[in-house]
Formats: sequence, structure tokens, C-alpha cells
Amino acid sequence: MIPEKTIVTSETSKSSPLNPSSTRIICHVCNKQFAQYTCPRCNFRYCSLPCYKSHSVQCTESFMRENVVDELRQVRSDDQTKTKMLEILKRFHEEEEEEDDDDIMTDDGEGSSSTIPEETIQKILAGDEISFDDLSLEERKGFQRALASGELSKMIEPWDPWWLSSSAQRISLGAQGKQLVQCVEEEDDKEGTFVSDIPRGPDAPLMSLSKLSSTKPSPLLAIHLVDVLYSYCFTLRIYNGEWQSDSLGAATMVLSVSSVLGQNAQPGTMKEVLSFCLEQTCSSAYKSLGGGLKFGLNLVDDVIHLLSLGNAALVCLLCDLQRLILGALQEVKSSGRDLKKKLKLADRKVYFMMCWVNEQTPEVWQALESSVRAEKNSIVELNDYKGFQDVKEKVHTRKGGVVIEEIE
Repeated sequence: MIPEKTIVTSETSKSSPLNPSSTRIICHVCNKQFAQYTCPRCNFRYCSLPCYKSHSVQCTESFMRENVVDELRQVRSDDQTKTKMLEILKRFHEEEEEEDDDDIMTDDGEGSSSTIPEETIQKILAGDEISFDDLSLEERKGFQRALASGELSKMIEPWDPWWLSSSAQRISLGAQGKQLVQCVEEEDDKEGTFVSDIPRGPDAPLMSLSKLSSTKPSPLLAIHLVDVLYSYCFTLRIYNGEWQSDSLGAATMVLSVSSVLGQNAQPGTMKEVLSFCLEQTCSSAYKSLGGGLKFGLNLVDDVIHLLSLGNAALVCLLCDLQRLILGALQEVKSSGRDLKKKLKLADRKVYFMMCWVNEQTPEVWQALESSVRAEKNSIVELNDYKGFQDVKEKVHTRKGGVVIEEIE
């Protein structure tokens, strides 16, 4: 126990709950300021946050870890989440066993293994909590290496976009866009059925445009729809189809990619829309998430495919996007006034667009699909496209359109 240094002062009028008496203790770290706080773990006296962080790294890290564990204990995973995690751990366990023969030998000739013990897997099966401290030193190192190298991400099964499934071509909604029946698909073994992952349509009939606005919809609305579709596809692919895990983060991503929803912009041409979307996709902000030119052009193909599906699929998409935005609104704290304002405006825009989409004819989507396809081909030709391996994934906007810099 470190002896406490005290100073006797005559400041009797300045007593407080933190300093009930005239005897004040000097900070044990800097030895300069009065110690107003006490470490909750070791009763170490300190004066400020910097001194607290430096008084004992082991103590502060342990305290922070306990807080995180307490928070995690409040989170109750559903059966589906537990099943997914168990499958990931089993695949990790199997892959590690297959690689045992390739393990690097230690100095004493014994191989090191980072496989997850059967005991740990059984604890997971029983629903017991598993913490980082439960792992051995070698297991911790193996887990940290796998996390840093991205190996764990490979164990997550790639998500198949719902708009590419066969059931997306059979979506049926009522005349006013209301959900009629939920799509159901048969399993391969023909022994049962499961509900399709097609987003649910509106639960209530959509309003007619004439009731929403007394003015005629802008002729640019079709172009703006492309911007919104692109941002939705971008976000769902980044989130592997599970935006519900982070509604606020997903909505923020939608706003950053969509100039129509995020910046209240009014692009007048298809070139403007695709140029902005590709710029965002290829920006440094999303490069680490897998963004880039190839990814961006694949998203344009997603938009083309969605337009080919027609009204019902587009209404379901916009309805899912609206639920995403509403979910984010519930997570926004009181300090995020600007973000809440943007989300509310985006919600109104998406609903208006949904009502507009529901009243369009198939000819509209055929024309818009052709326009998007032509603009994509124009971008490729404009930049003397030679293949993804020959270009630098960087996009600039100029008067002539999107320009891709080639690698020398």
C-alpha cells in the first residue's frame, strides 16, 4: 500500500462531498494535483483521467473488460443467432483440425494447435457463457491472429441477395401495394417449407399520388429512384443482408451513398447519379469494406436486375428501406438532431417514391433499365475499360463523366 501524501490547508469554506475536510491527499501519479478520485478496483488515489489511465494498465484494462462483460450479459441472443454462431465455431474447429499437419513446429519439436477444445463447444451447446479468459494462451493468440488476418470473416457464409432469388420474380402485391401473402419456398428435400427472405410489402394500402401531393411528380423521379436503389443494394451487401443488427449504422451508410436521401440533391441525369454513387463506393471510407470500381459496377447490375422485376419487387425494397430508416430513428439519441432530421426527411421521400412506383407501368421500368444499362456501358467505354485487373480503383468526376485512372 502506497503511503498517502497529505497537505493540510486552511480552506475550511471550500469543503465539498469530494473534500469533506481540510486535509487533502496528493495524486499518487503526478504528485502535483489534489487527488479527488479513487480507483474502484485498487483504491488508488488520482486527480484526473490521464493519471487514472497511467496508474496501472492492468487495473484499468481489467475494469473496462468487466464493464464490457456486464453489458454483454444483458444481451440475450435468440435461437437463430446461437445456431449461426455454433455453425461458425464448428466450421472453425473443422478447418483447424484439417490444418494440424501444417502447424509450425516449436523448438522442442512439438506442434502447436489453436483448435477450439471440445469442452468449449459443449459449453456453447449448453448455452453457457464463453469469455476470452476461458481460452488458453495459445487459443487467445490464434483467435487474435485469425481476427486480424480476416480469417474469421471467411467462415461467414456469403449472403445471396433476395432480388436474385427465383421467388423475387413471383412477388405479388395488391392493387394498392398491400402485402397479400408471404412468399414461401420448398426445401430441396421436399420434406418441408420455409419462409422466403423477400422483404415484406406494406401492411397498409399505399396512398395515391393525387392525395399525397397536388402537384405532378417530377419527371426526374425515375432517375432519383436509381440513386436510392443503388444505396440500398450497397448497404445490404456490406451488411451481408442483416441490417437489423445495426439499423443506425446501416441508415447512415444509405445516407452517405445516396445524394438524394443524404444531401437532398436533385440530380438531373443518369450520369450524375451513377457518377456520385461510384465515387462513394470507391472512396477511402469504404475501401476497407470491399468497396471499389468492380463492386460498384456489380451494384449497377443489381439495380438493372431490380428494375427488370417490376413494381412489386421495387415496392418491397422501398418498404424494407423505410423499415431500416424507422429502426434508425429509434436508435438516434437526443444529441443527434441533425441526423434525426435527415432520417425523417428520407422516410418521407422513400414513402412518396414507394407510392409513385406502385402506380407505374412496366414500360417505365423497361425504359429506365435500358437507360441505366446504356450509361454503365458509356462509363466503361469512356474510360477505355480493359478489365478490372488493369485499372486503378479510383473514380473522379469531371465534365466528361467518370474517369478511371489506369495503373502504369
